[in-house]
Amino acid sequence: MAEEQVNPNALTVAQVARLLTRAGTSPVTSAMVEADVAAGAPTNPNGTINLVHYAAFLVKEMARGE
Repeated sequence: MAEEQVNPNALTVAQVARLLTRAGTSPVTSAMVEADVAAGAPTNPNGTINLVHYAAFLVKEMARGE
């Protein structure tokens, strides 16, 4: 089975969740990513997510203690 090709500049919510789950120690769900988007995480005009911009949002939120 071939690996899914992803563009880190334009990921779907599901792709972000899968990628972060694989890279981390805790599961990340699509609902968690969607909640971040609802809370102001940046998205591209077409609704996809730039992984670097999303990571910067998460770091900023962690620094704020949220």
